[in-house]
Amino acid sequence: MDPRLYQLQGKAEFVTRPGSADSPSATLPLLLEFYDEKLSAVTQHLDHASVVQQYDANNTYQYIINREEVQLSWLTSAITDMGGTLPQAGSRPPKPAKAAMEAFDIDRQDAQQFVERWQPRVEAMTNARHRNMLRVILGETREQQRFFEQARAGRTDLLGRRAGVDGEAMGKVLPGRWIE
Repeated sequence: MDPRLYQLQGKAEFVTRPGSADSPSATLPLLLEFYDEKLSAVTQHLDHASVVQQYDANNTYQYIINREEVQLSWLTSAITDMGGTLPQAGSRPPKPAKAAMEAFDIDRQDAQQFVERWQPRVEAMTNARHRNMLRVILGETREQQRFFEQARAGRTDLLGRRAGVDGEAMGKVLPGRWIE
C-alpha cells in the first residue's frame, strides 16, 4: 500500500454537513434535552416507588430506576465527550401520586408519551452510535410501560416467578430502609 495514503488519512478530519441532525451544534442540544427528560422520569419514579408498597411492584420500580441510572450514565458519557455540561436536576417536576394505581397510570402514560415524542427525532439522526443508544433507551422505556400496565392489572410476576411460590403476593415493603 502506498505510504502517502497513511499520511493523507492522518490529516483527515471528521466531516458533517452544516446544520445536519448530527452536527455537534444539533446533536448536543438533542442529547441534553433527552437527558433532562430521562432525569425527570427517574426523579418521578423514585417518588412513586415510595407510594407503591406491594413487594413485586416495588421491586419492579427499583429495577426500572436502576436501568434508568445506567441510561443516564450512557447519556452522560455522550454529552461530556461532546463537551457538554449536564443539568443538575430535571426541568420537569414529578407528578405526585397518592396511591399505587395512580402512580402506575401516570408512569405508563408518561412512558408512552416519551416514546411517541422521541421516536421520530431519534430515527432522523444519522449518527449510528447516538441513534442506536437512544433506540435502546426507547426500547427499555417501552418495557417500562408494559411493566406499569401489568402492575396496574395486579400482576405480581413482573420480573419473573420465584421458585417454590405459587403466585401469592410476598407482602409489602418496609416504610424505611434498614441500615446497619
